[in-house]
Amino acid sequence: MFKTKFIISISVFITFLLVTSVIKNKTRITEKKISNLKKVIAAKEKNVNEAELDFYYLTSPKELEKKLNLIGFKDYRPIKYSNIYLNISDLNKIQNKTSNLKNFNGKKIQKK
Repeated sequence: MFKTKFIISISVFITFLLVTSVIKNKTRITEKKISNLKKVIAAKEKNVNEAELDFYYLTSPKELEKKLNLIGFKDYRPIKYSNIYLNISDLNKIQNKTSNLKNFNGKKIQKK
């Protein structure tokens, strides 16, 4: 009786020990993946911040005035408001509406 209780308790202890180590290893691997993804996200955020800084610098009124002076006011034509898209989905809608028709062997073919 004592022997069976001892063997059962030892087997339960060993089972829990093994399960704990397996879970610990899996969580360690997951934490490493999360850490690597955080590094990638930080690098991407840095790139976005640098791009925004470049954009704000290049589109500042002072820089635009310099560029206009270089190319001359005669060559400067403002963009029509209809050519400015507020987001990419608007541009895609307009591009999907227009189709390119090509004349190939006397037949009109619609290309999507």
